[in-house]
Amino acid sequence: MPQTPPFSAMFDSSGYNRNLYQSAEDSCGGLYYHDNNLLSGSLEALIQHLVPNVDYYPDNQMRKIAPKILQLLTEWTETFPYDFRDERMMRNLKDLAHRITSGEETYRKNVQQMMQCLIRKLAALSQYEEVLAKISSSTTDRLTVLKTKPQSIQRDIITVCSDPYTLAQQLTHIELERLNYIGPEEFVQAFVQKDPLDNDKSCFSERKKTRNLEAYVEWFNRLSYLVATEICMPVKKKHRARIIEYFIDVARECFNIGNFNSLMAIISGMNMSPVSRLKKTWAKVKTAKFDVLEHQMDPSSNFYNYRTALRGAAQRSLTAHSSREKIVIPFFSLLIKDIYFLNEGCANRLPNGHVNFEKFWELAKQVSEFMTWKQVECPFERDRKILQYLLTVPVFSEDALYLASYESEGPENHIEKDRWKSLRSSLLGRV
Repeated sequence: MPQTPPFSAMFDSSGYNRNLYQSAEDSCGGLYYHDNNLLSGSLEALIQHLVPNVDYYPDNQMRKIAPKILQLLTEWTETFPYDFRDERMMRNLKDLAHRITSGEETYRKNVQQMMQCLIRKLAALSQYEEVLAKISSSTTDRLTVLKTKPQSIQRDIITVCSDPYTLAQQLTHIELERLNYIGPEEFVQAFVQKDPLDNDKSCFSERKKTRNLEAYVEWFNRLSYLVATEICMPVKKKHRARIIEYFIDVARECFNIGNFNSLMAIISGMNMSPVSRLKKTWAKVKTAKFDVLEHQMDPSSNFYNYRTALRGAAQRSLTAHSSREKIVIPFFSLLIKDIYFLNEGCANRLPNGHVNFEKFWELAKQVSEFMTWKQVECPFERDRKILQYLLTVPVFSEDALYLASYESEGPENHIEKDRWKSLRSSLLGRV
């Protein structure tokens, strides 16, 4: 491959290395030519080169490149639609689309289809965000509900859905729906750093117009707290043990489905301190199945067991004969961590100034694999009653979880006793 000078060496304080290409070169509006061949130029100058004005109308050039520009814009709007939530981006898109259609009428239908498809995707995202906002505003703390309604009329997860396999399927519905709204550009916007060789003061993080990544992480946290709440709420330990065994069965089915995110959220909920300290309750639980699940999700050796299981699910998905076999829902927090460290641990540019394509190929590979997984349609029948419960039922805060835990099985030392008294005073108004 021919070698080029280091990128940084091509520029001096004026923005261009005058020692490079010293033979007859001409500058025209920020574009540099040598023997009538374009050598380099800023992105703004290259774009301006295509824009007609009174003195310059690149008629032939536009006709030649219009199909490729339209193809690029179509792929861009289909793959990265959320980029165009930014008013500046949408304005530029409409302007460029207008220039394409004004130069050649035959492209008008394709441009209209592209714009309509983009608008539909952005409208669907807005509706989804409205639903999330409504769900968020309707949820309250479980303790507040318990103060206003007797516990005897409170529903628990088993009264809503007695079958753990059905609950695992409904959790998969929620996971796939939320995954579906995460765009690949959100990974870029979340992790991109300003290139020190780029003089542009703006950065992508300023333009972030979505929070689907954050909403998905919030769902994981909610599910963990829901599991802990359901376990800590019953007064009798045999009921608490029954709830624990129920969630172990739900988690096993999530593993079998390939829903690793719900699996890890359930395990996290059962490992929360207010739950794990309930020793009398756990003594009544057959924990062999739970031990197997914990082994599968063991964080040691960089989650080696989980990564092995994930590769198996991914391979099954590639050769799947049914929609169920295609399901792969990764442990999302670990996926984010992997992408983050890949981005932070590898430089964007090589020492010679060239773009580090190996890094970006690996980033693209991980994000592309995720994009394939998120497009799978859930094969299970929806149960609105169960989904409504999972998404909106109030859950305990961390303090309320500890209080419920101490009320179920009393404090074991002075530190726990002091905390119990403090929580009873602050949350219940009792001494």
